[in-house]
Amino acid sequence: MWSRLQRWFGISAEAASVRPSQANVGAAEVVTDPDYEARIAAEIQTFADQVNVHDLPEIFHYWSNKYLRPMMESLGYSYPEDFYAKEIARPRQALARPIRVLSLGAGNGDAEVRVASLLRERGVDGVTIECMDINPAMLARCAEHARENGLEGVVVPLKGDFNRWWPQESWDVVMANQSLHHVLELEHLFDAVHEAIGTTGTFLTCDMIGRNGHQRWPEALSEVQRFWQELPEAKRYNLQLKRHEHEFMDWDCSVEGFEGVRAQDILPLLVQRFAFDTFLGWGNLIDIFIDRSFGHHLDHTDPWALDFVDRIHARDEEGLLAGLWKPTHILAVMRREHAEPVRCWRHLTPGYCVRDPAAR
Repeated sequence: MWSRLQRWFGISAEAASVRPSQANVGAAEVVTDPDYEARIAAEIQTFADQVNVHDLPEIFHYWSNKYLRPMMESLGYSYPEDFYAKEIARPRQALARPIRVLSLGAGNGDAEVRVASLLRERGVDGVTIECMDINPAMLARCAEHARENGLEGVVVPLKGDFNRWWPQESWDVVMANQSLHHVLELEHLFDAVHEAIGTTGTFLTCDMIGRNGHQRWPEALSEVQRFWQELPEAKRYNLQLKRHEHEFMDWDCSVEGFEGVRAQDILPLLVQRFAFDTFLGWGNLIDIFIDRSFGHHLDHTDPWALDFVDRIHARDEEGLLAGLWKPTHILAVMRREHAEPVRCWRHLTPGYCVRDPAAR
């Protein structure tokens, strides 16, 4: 949801300047698992023709500006790309040398181009952002987008499969912008990132960490159903799945491709493998009502809709702070090791926000 977050507030593959992937050096041999190959094919087909994959309704912007932005600002960030730009600028200023950034699963490179543009506007030069993705159509768009913004050579497409990648070199910053919930081999990837950042680098992410397939855990689903009954029937039509849902139908997005395939494992594994500098966890119940499936039904100029969203958010936050359910989204700055206490919003530390999948 990160390219999604900032949106809150036709070129051929041959035309892209995708350099040979050093990221694939040392990778495993060609994958022969038919299920894995089928998921890869579904993932590429899903996004190949989607230039703008994260359109969000106006009600989302209402909610994010009113509630999410203040949480971010409490940690020093104004919006998502501001988070990445500020954290990338820190090593650039401290080391006084060119900085290499690797973005995992960068897709079209939209967020990376915005981050690079912010750095340029702020006078932070000497940063290269290498954008790794497996999808050649999206890498082609990334290259074109970089050229259009005068960032050719700054935002650089890099073909690679982050499920199989192993670094043969180091990066000052590795970022994963709404890509971790597409990763099947999380343990391998986190070990690879651990290797790539060395003892001084940082790992930045904003991602979705709820139940696999972006489903709700039972304790949250019961609350979603309670609010669902307040929705007029006409607003219960799922615009993405094209079906009417008299009762909310908790769709498992991981049945095709890699959408949310191991989302619930992301935070527990990060806690095991990394030390956190900064951590923000948010959202759960509210996701259903303001995202693309149903959020377009809620008119951001309608007092009833605004009151409805405000009440869901209030209940969501109450449950999160009480530990009744856990966040479905995170923003985090991590290292291999760190001695300072983690900066977080209220008492929602990384460990506090872990949801045990065995607790049904």
